[in-house]
Amino acid sequence: MQNSDQPRCGWAMTHADKQFYVDYHDKEWGVPVHDDRHFFEMLILEGAQAGLSWLTILARRKTYRAAYDNFDVHKVAAYDDAKKEALLADPGIIRNKLKVAASIQNAQTFIAIQKEFGSFDSYIWDFVGGAPVINHWKSMSDVPVSTDLSDRVSKDLKKRGMKFVGTTIIYSFLQATGIVMDHTTDCYRYGELSQG
Repeated sequence: MQNSDQPRCGWAMTHADKQFYVDYHDKEWGVPVHDDRHFFEMLILEGAQAGLSWLTILARRKTYRAAYDNFDVHKVAAYDDAKKEALLADPGIIRNKLKVAASIQNAQTFIAIQKEFGSFDSYIWDFVGGAPVINHWKSMSDVPVSTDLSDRVSKDLKKRGMKFVGTTIIYSFLQATGIVMDHTTDCYRYGELSQG
């Protein structure tokens, strides 16, 4: 557990009273991911966030994991109409028909990417040559909501059939999984993660 008076990115302090929110910033956000299950989870959660706050989604993460079989991509890809209806009746997730349908379609596309590239990990890291993009933003107001990189990834995922993968959602996904390291320079995690 990090000391509560550690300097952090401004967004992490907007809900400093929510320990799970601060923990997400401290332990997960911006840390390079190489696990396909985790990648799939973040794709679904970031897509679910569209039009909502990250706090809203993160507060439901445990119920999302329960509802989505711990984000087992093969199970999600095989969800039938009955399972879709069960998800839409689950108050623990965002009950949006388009987002639920997209999660199943995205699982199928995710598997197709795994088959083509050997893993989603290989596919996504190839966009940055295998090394994280290390940014040096002084404040959160400097951080963009999308970049040429997120444009390229978004375009490619859409071409492959994914939904809820617009460039802003994908930029958040890249930040969340450490493909892009956007901790601000005044945040204690910047020093720990900016070494690459």
